[in-house]
Amino acid sequence: MGIRLIQDIYIRVMGGIKHLGLLLSYMMVKEALHERSNLLNIAPHLTALLPIMLPIYKWWQLPYYWAGIKIYDLVAGAQCLKSSYILSKTKALELFPMLKRDKLVGAIVYYDGQHNDARMNLAIALTAARYGAAIANYTEVVHLLKRVDPQMGKERVCGARCRDVITGQEFDVRAKCVINATGPFTDALRKMDDKKNPNICQPSAGVHIVIPGYYSPDNMGLLDPATSDGRVIFFLPWEKMTIAGTTDTPTEITPHPIPMEEDINFILTEVRNYLSPDVEVRRGDVLAAWSGIRPLVTNPNSKDTQSICRNHIVHISDSGLVTIAGGKWTTYRSMAEETLDAAVKAHNLPAGPSKTVGLMLEGAKDWTPTMYIRLVQDYGLEVEVAQHLASSYGGRAYEVAKMAHVTGKRWPIVGKRLVSEFPYIESEVQYAIKEYACTAIDVIARRTRLGFLNVQAAEEALPRIVDIMGKQLTWSEQRKREELAAAKQFLYYEMGYKARSEQLTDTSEITLTPAEVGRYMKRFHKFDKENKGFITTVDVQRVLESINVYIDADTLHEILNEVDLNKNGQVEFNEFLQLMSAVKKGQVSANRLAILMKTAEQSLDQTEKPVSVDRSGGGV
Repeated sequence: MGIRLIQDIYIRVMGGIKHLGLLLSYMMVKEALHERSNLLNIAPHLTALLPIMLPIYKWWQLPYYWAGIKIYDLVAGAQCLKSSYILSKTKALELFPMLKRDKLVGAIVYYDGQHNDARMNLAIALTAARYGAAIANYTEVVHLLKRVDPQMGKERVCGARCRDVITGQEFDVRAKCVINATGPFTDALRKMDDKKNPNICQPSAGVHIVIPGYYSPDNMGLLDPATSDGRVIFFLPWEKMTIAGTTDTPTEITPHPIPMEEDINFILTEVRNYLSPDVEVRRGDVLAAWSGIRPLVTNPNSKDTQSICRNHIVHISDSGLVTIAGGKWTTYRSMAEETLDAAVKAHNLPAGPSKTVGLMLEGAKDWTPTMYIRLVQDYGLEVEVAQHLASSYGGRAYEVAKMAHVTGKRWPIVGKRLVSEFPYIESEVQYAIKEYACTAIDVIARRTRLGFLNVQAAEEALPRIVDIMGKQLTWSEQRKREELAAAKQFLYYEMGYKARSEQLTDTSEITLTPAEVGRYMKRFHKFDKENKGFITTVDVQRVLESINVYIDADTLHEILNEVDLNKNGQVEFNEFLQLMSAVKKGQVSANRLAILMKTAEQSLDQTEKPVSVDRSGGGV
């Protein structure tokens, strides 16, 4: 939340931009800081303070950045979260031990806000519904409705023809005023109003990656305001993992943006520049990756149509269509207020002043920082699960807990997890339907964050998610298969699974020494007893059972499928060597088959060793 705010102020202050630019930045930052403060107040369960460190590697940068950040604090005034401060090299390394030590001068820490964006979006929609709004998802505009205004003698927008994307049903929505707030799709709606309207949206792709939590401290982020190509990179703790990003590259508008491998590698390269050489930043540690589209806009009201608007714009067309475009998450409320004020004025609508400053969002009212303790005590939930429910649902967490099934274990009493390493429980799937979830993708991406945290874990949870939703929504077997396939495709393309799996392809270069090839050949033949040149699930299961390890057939099939490049149901020796080469280069990490075979080999070697004479007591 507001990660770029500081850049807006100190670059202009320290860069010597003329007064007009400075005033513009001042007003933008002032507004954003006010909205950040309001957001922390109205959704305390979804937002939190986060200290962010700027490591300094050149002495002259220390006063440069320090001056900019102190101005940032001054602009915030009474809404300053906490004062920024300078750290010595020793203290910086104590708080962020993964930092590169060489040439480190010290660091500056400032405070910003962080929020759960998907849950925040949902909380806003649910709050609107609570106050009487009619909301709908999976609904698209087919075309705008118009009528001739008898007084003005020209066409005016009076509604929209809409389509339910899931059922295909179309219907009309009549309105005195239509507002186009469609982000990257702004121009599509503007052209429905008038085909001659020029494009004002200049979309930019921002790629983020998620890597394991051990890459960053639990409560300290990292910001690089000047990367090798001038882009800003952040490196933050998020949902007990680490999130890094973002890129900023021109892109085409699409409802399904896909993270590109070059963007993922750019972020990894920049991360390596700031971490100690002891920390090996591996491509294989990327657990999920995604791309979002930032709708940068040019102002249609401006004579200079080439310049990018640094904030947001509100435009009213001749037909009365109100367009709000640009802006950022932090200022969503003030953007909405400005848009509605413009709509009320342009259409002579009866309305009082805005009341949204300080209006608590869904779940905020009954939330307290210690409510998770009651969830543990009253329902028998695990502490980690209770903390997750409290921070995701606020006061509504009790409803989720009430829906949780008894586990049959001594502890936890209720709350069966969807996957063992994440705190998401099955009752959240049921509750997601109450929150208008219509698809399995909604659950893994827009109600929980599982798909954004770990694509493999999300894929493992999908069958159970589909079963629960199918029972609640009376899906047919065909619909359940379709949901499962659609969700897997979403993970494969939009959540980075494709980019991850492409690290191991049939054209991968094998960079193993002869000694390593010999060692892996020995390991492979412990499974391939008949020297077939390949192994199957039957081979793996036979070896595992010989060392008293039992894995069900479906899981084994998934494990081998990750490595089976030509998808013929077996893993050839060449494919196995490519896997081990990719593991060696860091392109693949935590591969289940590689770890399983290594562990099995060690167990077999241990059982095959002869008992030494010394250990037996020397014999007779």
